[in-house]
Amino acid sequence: MLPSVAAALGVEGYENALGLPEAPRYVVCLIDGMGLDLLRQHADAAPFLTSLDSVDDVVCGIPSTTATSLTSLGTGVRPGEHGIVGYTCRVPETGERLNSLKWDQPLDPTAWQPVPTVLQRMLEGGVAASSVNQAKFADTGLTICSQRGVPFHGIESVHERLDVVLDAAESAPRTMTYAYESRLDHTGHSKGCTSAEWRDMLTSIDREMRDLNRELPDDCILLVTADHGMIDLPLEGRFDVDSEPDLLQDVTLLAGEARFRHLYTRAGAAEEVAQRWRDRFGDLVEVRTRDEAADWFGPLRPEVRGRIGDVLVAALGDFAVFSSVEFPIERKMVGFHGSITEAEMKIPVLVAGAASWRT
Repeated sequence: MLPSVAAALGVEGYENALGLPEAPRYVVCLIDGMGLDLLRQHADAAPFLTSLDSVDDVVCGIPSTTATSLTSLGTGVRPGEHGIVGYTCRVPETGERLNSLKWDQPLDPTAWQPVPTVLQRMLEGGVAASSVNQAKFADTGLTICSQRGVPFHGIESVHERLDVVLDAAESAPRTMTYAYESRLDHTGHSKGCTSAEWRDMLTSIDREMRDLNRELPDDCILLVTADHGMIDLPLEGRFDVDSEPDLLQDVTLLAGEARFRHLYTRAGAAEEVAQRWRDRFGDLVEVRTRDEAADWFGPLRPEVRGRIGDVLVAALGDFAVFSSVEFPIERKMVGFHGSITEAEMKIPVLVAGAASWRT
């Protein structure tokens, strides 16, 4: 997506694969958790967003989770190359589990994720690129992995975001401003993505995007997208792996998240563990070994290979794999994402603004 924006801004070396309109200014707003299916199902709650022209057939990467998607967006490459392979994963050098959002291991983000960001390359190409996000995210591991190399504008409120984005968009003859919105995803996890609270939040965000579009310069394109979709998970679909210890035989570490599990096994046990999980769950999951998952992660840098589970378990339908011991907080959630279903992977790419594009 950002390579297409770079090309539309006239930065050399990029292809406009999405066919975005040429313009001297772009604002890209990512709404965390606003999957395309959900947006269509609740179109009446988002009249502005659903009135916009849309780029069709766009999906996020696998796993369909924030840390992976934001880094794929920011770098323009797949997780096998940038190395953020899930919400949690193993650090091969230590065997410890890294939470990619909390960045709770002593790792240098620029070494863990060495690919320069597209924002940085835009800046080097003469575009005044910048990032607008909550102040608490400044200098976090994920921010460094996905947005480094450009000015970071920390904000404390939605109203402040509007002013800061407008200032950034008008700061130079060519600008690219990235902004992030998290409240819809938080509401979906805590209340469910079909709840009244989720719909109310979608309506609030819709109004905010409408107001932003009205204030942007006439030569600015507003692009609104998402990092993944979401589903609500019924209680009967929640399997606690700790209730069947045999499934964890030969598993040395459990990572990922409920809808997409990484299983790290003892040497030589991957095929046996994978078959055990296939036999137990059948068509409730898709199970692959790491060597069978090239189309999920893309080509793997050698440093990335050991971060991916020896066995991968992608939940299907209304099912997920929990661990009351390792991931107790997940049991409190209502909405989930991470897997390979259309509801979780299909994302909107909505284009507004710029008089030439509207006509």
